[in-house]
Formats: sequence, structure tokens, C-alpha cells
Amino acid sequence: MSFVTGAFRSRLQATFTGSDQGSPAWVDELEQGTDAGFFGPGSATWSVHGGQQTIVAGVRALLVQALHPGALAGVADHSRYREDPFGRLAGTIRWIYTVSHGDTATATGASNWVLRLHERVRGQYVDGHGVTKDYAANDPDLARWVHLAFTDAFLRAAQQWGEPIPGGADAYVREWAIAGRLMHVEDAPESEAELRAQMDGYLDRGELAVTPRTREVVRFIRNPPLARMLRPGYQALFQGAVSTLDPRHRSMLGLRSPGVGPVEFPVARTTGLVLDGIGAVLGNQTGTERAALTRIARLEREAGSPEQPAA
Repeated sequence: MSFVTGAFRSRLQATFTGSDQGSPAWVDELEQGTDAGFFGPGSATWSVHGGQQTIVAGVRALLVQALHPGALAGVADHSRYREDPFGRLAGTIRWIYTVSHGDTATATGASNWVLRLHERVRGQYVDGHGVTKDYAANDPDLARWVHLAFTDAFLRAAQQWGEPIPGGADAYVREWAIAGRLMHVEDAPESEAELRAQMDGYLDRGELAVTPRTREVVRFIRNPPLARMLRPGYQALFQGAVSTLDPRHRSMLGLRSPGVGPVEFPVARTTGLVLDGIGAVLGNQTGTERAALTRIARLEREAGSPEQPAA
């Protein structure tokens, strides 16, 4: 049994971090730094980003992001998601958790690094009205949609499967707006109502669309090239992500929760059981959170140390 558990843990780690050799070096490096970071223990961000439900949130965010033809064009034209999907995933995870748990200088540096990578992501796409437009990944409007999709996905997954959020949904949206500003998002929402209103605006203006490229990406997200032992659990997580979608987004994507006729299966419960199983294997505290707590404890010790007398 321990061999099976070890193999499962190794596969999960390789999927999420790009390495099956334990904690990546960048995680351990978060122990360094000169402050507690933008958020810290007890924050809404640490709560929302601290549970296994973030796996479901990541799937949901990708589905929603794919509804914007401009954002999707950047991924399809410049990303190697088909050839190296887990490399891209590992890079995204690194940014999320560096901003969440790193000190402010490291979080800012990681965001600037992503912005520099995005400078070459340019091209053209056909918008929801059939008009050909230029796009650049760092355009504020595209950056905003990606930020909105991410924030909404992580919030909904936490509300469904996570612990109570300190300060509630508004606190998380307000805190994570800092990450949006690091990525040059203009007017990032600072409340749940603002988040919903901004997302609805894209629908109301007809800026979202489903194209053959969208359907291709959705098929890939539904059935990524996972290790065989991870596939059954992933399908439960995928259905959990689908179940939390805005019904209008779910309809556009041609997705529906599994069921027989009008009776839906208990997707949320099944997803929760899979998440509990993953937590039992990996633990429910992220390595980046442990590194951050180590850094904060060191800083507190240093702040409390008496000054040494002059020689």
C-alpha cells in the first residue's frame, strides 16, 4: 500500500510542480525574504489558496478564460500547452504561490518576470462580433479577463469545498486585487459584487465567443494526457469545476453536469471525496505556506532579538 501511495504522490507532484523529486527549489527559496508578504497568515488569500480545492479552481479558470477569443488566441498561438501542458501548469502554479506566500519583493519580481514573458505574446483574433483585432497579452482588457476568471474560479471553489474565508468573499476579492495590479490590471474588482458585475459586462457586451479553437481547448482540458492512475479522479474534479460554472458560461461551452435526465449526480460530494484523498496523500498545507511561516517566524525572532553591544 505504501508503494502505491508513494507512486500516487510522485505522479501528483510531477503534475503540479513539473518535478517528482520532492519540493522544487523555488519553494524552499520562499523561506528567504525581508517581510511577511502582501497577505500573511489569517488572510483570505491564504485560506482560499490553501486547500486542495485549488485544483478544481485551476480547471475552472482555464475553462472560463477560454471564452475570451483574445485570451485564447494568446494561449493557442504562443503556448506549448499541447506539447508540454504540465510545464505551463507548473509555471502558473509558481506565480500564484509566489505572490500568495512570498515576500513582497519576490512576489513583485515574479510578476514582472511574467510580464516580460508576455511582451512577445502578440497577434490577431476574431472577436465576439466577428471583427479582427490585434491582441497583446499585457493589454489591460485581456489581463483583466484572465484576472477575473482566476479570482472567480478560486473564490467559487473555496466557497464550495474550502474552509470559511476570513472576512468573506469581499475580503478575498479585495486582497487578490493586489495580484491583479501587479499584472497591470486596471480597476481590478475589490468586492464580490464588483467581480460579478465586471464578468457580466463581458457577456453583456458580446465579447465572449465559442469557436472551433475554444472547443479544441475544452476537449483538451476535459481529457489531458495524465498518468493512468490520475485519470478517474481528474474526471471527478473536472465535473466539479463544471458544476460551479455560471450557467451562461457552461451553456456557451456546451458542458453540463452529469446526470440521468433532469436528475443530476451528486458531483460536489464526489469531488469533495477526491479532494480529501489528494489531501491525505499530499497533506493539506502547501509547501509554499510552510516556507512562508518559516520566513515569518525568522523575521519575528530577528525583530525580537536584543541589540548587540558595540565592540
